[in-house]
Amino acid sequence: MITLDKTDVGSLPSDFDSRHTGQGGAAQWMVVADSSAEGDLAIEQISTDRTDYRFPLAIYKPVSARNVEVVLRFKPVAGEVDRAGGIAVRLTDPDNYYVARANALEDNVRFYRVVKGSRKQLAGVNIKVTANEWHTLGLRAEGDLFTISYDGKTLYSTNDSTFAGSGKVALWTKSDSVTRFDRITITPLP
Repeated sequence: MITLDKTDVGSLPSDFDSRHTGQGGAAQWMVVADSSAEGDLAIEQISTDRTDYRFPLAIYKPVSARNVEVVLRFKPVAGEVDRAGGIAVRLTDPDNYYVARANALEDNVRFYRVVKGSRKQLAGVNIKVTANEWHTLGLRAEGDLFTISYDGKTLYSTNDSTFAGSGKVALWTKSDSVTRFDRITITPLP
């Protein structure tokens, strides 16, 4: 589990790199105080840039894996264009990766493939995603099989072979989403 207790409020943990896919301004990630978060701290994407095709990433530098399971909690706090939080895996650069994301404005959880910065939905389900509440999101990548879970329940699995190699794991948001993340667990799989 990634712990935030050694990071000062107002800065991004040194194990993360802030980048973004698409247009608009740079992503702005930092640790914030939140009494409802694990250890009273969370990582938050704070930029309110309203560019629609903008996907901020907080890339976790220590892990590169092909087969991996990522489970975290996220809390969609604000956003007028979007209010989403997600997990990117097999990220080779900010324009090439898979992402599972939950959206509190659209009430759905979707899985996308991003190739050369162009996003294509591969699977999804409509489900209630409430704002200002913590939810769990999970993404398990094993070979060509991807399994997405939400609030402890498996929602669906889908297959894709576009990115077959190892890649980084990242936190993900969209547009002006102000979203908090905590209890981030990254487990490489055989």
